[in-house]
Amino acid sequence: MSKLEHVNLTVSDPLKTAAMLEQVFDWKIRWQGPSTMGGYSVHIGNDQDYIALYGVDAESSPLNHDQRVEGGFNHVGIVVEDLDLIERKVEQTGLHVHSHYDYEPGRRFYFNDEDGVEYEVVSYA
Repeated sequence: MSKLEHVNLTVSDPLKTAAMLEQVFDWKIRWQGPSTMGGYSVHIGNDQDYIALYGVDAESSPLNHDQRVEGGFNHVGIVVEDLDLIERKVEQTGLHVHSHYDYEPGRRFYFNDEDGVEYEVVSYA
């Protein structure tokens, strides 16, 4: 059996994005510090899986172009028990919730963070 352990995203401010994810999903910072490639990384999530947030700084070593693209993919999907509660938490951060859908196997909505990263929040309850 395989499972997804983490996703690595390049964002403009890893600590700011981590604070938003902590507020919305009650996640915790598992690790943070200088990245081996320059810049700064924050790992935020739970005991089983996490999102690695990477921020490029002016002194970072040259990187592969893909590592410098902010929001360069479709979205991150996150399963929650109480969709309505999480929607309220997202709105409390000042971010805009959009695209509500209700189809099998669950209800969902989407929101974008300040870097344009899209999150799909789904409940199978």
